[in-house]
Amino acid sequence: MIRSRSFPPRSRPRAEAEIGAPPPPPPGGDAYADLLRDTRGLRDEQSRARELWISKLPADSREDALFELEILLKGLACFANPRNHPGPAHGTPIVAQDYRDHLALARDGMQRIAHLSRVLLGQQERAYVFQRYLEMLLPDDSARSRLVRGATRQDTPEESLFLLRHAMTNLVEVTSGITRLPRVPFRTFYATLSVAHREVSQSAFFNPLAALEFRPEFDRITNARLLELMQQVPGGEQARRLVALAFLSLLRMLHYIALVERVIEEPRPAGLVHLVLSVLRSDARALTGYLRKQAGSQLAGGFEREILKIPASQITSRYDGMIAEAGHLLSIKSTLGGIAANIRLELRRAFEHDLPAPDRTASIDAFRAAITATTANLRPALQNGVLVLGKSLGARLDEHGLFDGIAERRSISNRLRRDVWMFAQIVRAFGAKARVTANQDDRWSGPSSLQFVREFLSYFNAMGYPLLRAADYPRVDVFIAALSALEETDLLDPERLDHAVGEAEEFYVFLYALFDQIGQRDELRGVSFDRRAAAQALTLYLGD
Repeated sequence: MIRSRSFPPRSRPRAEAEIGAPPPPPPGGDAYADLLRDTRGLRDEQSRARELWISKLPADSREDALFELEILLKGLACFANPRNHPGPAHGTPIVAQDYRDHLALARDGMQRIAHLSRVLLGQQERAYVFQRYLEMLLPDDSARSRLVRGATRQDTPEESLFLLRHAMTNLVEVTSGITRLPRVPFRTFYATLSVAHREVSQSAFFNPLAALEFRPEFDRITNARLLELMQQVPGGEQARRLVALAFLSLLRMLHYIALVERVIEEPRPAGLVHLVLSVLRSDARALTGYLRKQAGSQLAGGFEREILKIPASQITSRYDGMIAEAGHLLSIKSTLGGIAANIRLELRRAFEHDLPAPDRTASIDAFRAAITATTANLRPALQNGVLVLGKSLGARLDEHGLFDGIAERRSISNRLRRDVWMFAQIVRAFGAKARVTANQDDRWSGPSSLQFVREFLSYFNAMGYPLLRAADYPRVDVFIAALSALEETDLLDPERLDHAVGEAEEFYVFLYALFDQIGQRDELRGVSFDRRAAAQALTLYLGD
């Protein structure tokens, strides 16, 4: 559910990261800076105390260790929701499944959180060890209670982290005992992770449970052209905030991918990987849902406010400019919708087909191989989302230092070549089906005759529209208008269908020429096209 604030009351635990819209922007503010500063909801004094504490951390743990800690904390909440687990859908109800392996994976994450807390506490870790020693040593219950109460303050980040360290250590002991049982029902698994969720939600300085939230220490953008683009979005502050949210979310998900690739080399990586992947699935669902449901109203509302600011005497002189701006906003809306559809499709494929289920049946080598293949597929999809959004704003971000490494360029180009080939097959099948349908006598039989058109439009939203923007297709507006006309009727209109098919055939020719052009890029020199793998990927897409 989309909420009006992204930081709900901390006293209400949830089984997943809170999904919500960012708080409303202040008039005339910097959307990007506001998102970095406000989405977690820390008070000014808390933000300053946290920044000061971070500045004193050793350079080698200032970002990597802190980021991993916070994502694993969030992962405990997200992993409690079976919707964030990979693997094919179960045929048995949740209450009939065994969650012993799942809880063991969560325990590995808790142990890692305790380790990272020790690293970040540094010398103050000794105070924790002494505290635990006193708690076990004191025979008097009242003295022990006073000792525990004295250690529950959260005036500083160190005290807040100390409490999390204490809670996770206790939870490791509890889960270790539970996982010795022959079977763990879902209620026990959920209740245990709900306790962990509550501890994290009550943390004053380390509560990353809100979806679509960002932190300056992890999410600061250094690419100058990208920063300029976010400031130049038409439609007012609300539109700029929406675009900044999309950019930051896509880059944050790329950060998750990098974290998965780093922790997969750990001696016991499965628990860490599954927690991070559950955060990726949760945040992707929050972003795509928000873009699908809110992008249109956010852009329209901001544009309306900008129009209302124009004096009546200037309406005529600024009419053409307003029409152009409205067209640009419609392009941005379509681009955001295409990105959302593509990410939803990619994540569904990864979680339902590519990733192993959290049941520990796969060997460690097979597990690492599956994770490596999945991240290699997801990264270019997310990177293409960033580049396509930049293209809709009028900039080639890959020409301005973003994803410009040779390995990144090769990965993105290879992925683009595959998508072009895949969508060309879909366009060809659509044209052939439409030609046959147009010649049949039952074309007026009812709405079911439009089913293949609706399917094509859904594939177009997820794959075709980003390709149009990424490839500078010269007939993009005509093609989109022809497809939009098909959506405006409940029954097949032969004239509209014929026009759409003609445009699709033009697009098919363009796609195959583009396929050859991409294959001639420098970064793909010597890299052959794997047609069989592309055909298998297409089968999975069509099956979804």
